[in-house]
Amino acid sequence: MNLLTRSIFGAFSLLPTLLIAAPNEQPNVVIIYGDDVGYGDVGAYGSKMIPTPNIDRLAKEGLLFTDGHCAAATCTPSRYSLLTGVHGFRDGISILPPNAPLSISTEKLTLPKLFKQAGYTTAVIGKWHLGIGERGKPVDWNGDVKPGPLEIGFDYSFLLPSTNDRVPCVYLDGHRVVNLDPNDPLFVGTSPNKVNRPGSTRYPDGRKDPKAMTYYRSTHGHNHSVINGIGRIGYMAGGKSALWDDETMADVFVEKAVDYISSQKEQPFFLYFASQDIHVPRAPNPRFKGKTELGFRGDAMVQFDWTTGEIMKALEENGLSENTIVIFSSDNGPVYDDGYADGSKVKKSFGESDRGHDGSGIYRGGKYQIYEGGTRVPFIVRWPAKIKPGTSDALVNQIDLLASFAELFGLEIPADEAGDSRNSLDALLGKDTKGLPFMIEEAAHTGRALRVGAWKYIMPEKKSWAGAAQPARLYNLAEDPSEQTNIAEKHPEKTELMAKQLKDLMGANGVRAHVGGESPAQQ
Repeated sequence: MNLLTRSIFGAFSLLPTLLIAAPNEQPNVVIIYGDDVGYGDVGAYGSKMIPTPNIDRLAKEGLLFTDGHCAAATCTPSRYSLLTGVHGFRDGISILPPNAPLSISTEKLTLPKLFKQAGYTTAVIGKWHLGIGERGKPVDWNGDVKPGPLEIGFDYSFLLPSTNDRVPCVYLDGHRVVNLDPNDPLFVGTSPNKVNRPGSTRYPDGRKDPKAMTYYRSTHGHNHSVINGIGRIGYMAGGKSALWDDETMADVFVEKAVDYISSQKEQPFFLYFASQDIHVPRAPNPRFKGKTELGFRGDAMVQFDWTTGEIMKALEENGLSENTIVIFSSDNGPVYDDGYADGSKVKKSFGESDRGHDGSGIYRGGKYQIYEGGTRVPFIVRWPAKIKPGTSDALVNQIDLLASFAELFGLEIPADEAGDSRNSLDALLGKDTKGLPFMIEEAAHTGRALRVGAWKYIMPEKKSWAGAAQPARLYNLAEDPSEQTNIAEKHPEKTELMAKQLKDLMGANGVRAHVGGESPAQQ
């Protein structure tokens, strides 16, 4: 008997033969999403100084991509693209401040909505950083905190609302702040004057009282409200009973993920697990401290490896390992000192570690930057029932997961939705060794690049993350994977052709409409 599933238009279509008739035989899907985890931070990708046995096992049992990318070199745009199939720059998405409204329209097609159309339950656990609340209307942190994940397709959510270096430093379970005392109401804002109210707990202001930052000091930009001895971005007052403990955050998220997996084992589910590791402020549980010679950053990566292992263990213990698709990746490349003096230093060359470990591997740059180290991240797909373990050099991108799962489920995507998401299912399953014919890369400010095979064109920047203007750049990654030699002047025709293609793609409604055949720059 064929399984029928509702299409996005409300019609019915047959599921492809990849899926078996009974609903509980559809593959579960778990995305394990790291934060600031670089290509070279994982043992399977060449790390020598950070032990990652659980992630390495995942890679050994799955398909490891050597040219796998997030959509942008910064967090919010990457997460936005992952969930919507749209490049962040098209919708003006950048790194969100505290108290930012929900950045994803509740009317927009999202990855969790697609899964729900295919009969799945959906959950998000961990870091959100995509905004909560209505534009132009203050969030009531003491009541129902919405709209948020539940309004864009998730059935269950347990979050840190923004990110761990920003206020409010509380967990959000569905629409409600966890353990909030109504006698100590919570307020969030951009200045002490906007949040301090009679009867609500007041926290030290790191600018006026830097000694309050007892965990470690801020090096730049993280010196507003001091919570748990750590300076944050933004101000909060109240909510003392609801404060998270930075050092137990990984444990809390793992517990929620394990409970969710156990409770959903009789039906297909989609879990988007977005870890806070290894984002600043890095505060690994004491049992992980000292596990590396790389300080808090290295130890936090060991903690994230443990987290990955616990999720895999939960799948195994519930008999779900064989028919669960696990995707492991990161929201952008690595960064070291990102606002705290936690011992993660850099040399004069931005993005390069001074302790013998480079989180970008052989690739140049990292978080915020348009070079390969900004978006080329660990990308592993494991599905024992369908995917043969190995290594793939196919070019793949997280933004294409939405269209790829639509193909898997036999669902059509409306022409005006997920315009940058392309079907890469064959590459993700190991059947296509080439992957995308071309791909946009996005970084902070106006950083944009176009990948066409081994060729990479970077458009001129009036202001780069490093501050100075940058000319057009062209690299042949087959000969120069570390992007050391700009050959734009040696190949003016190639440079001009790729510049025109990138301009056309950026001005279009989406990449998917331009897929027909080869990229002009390949010809």
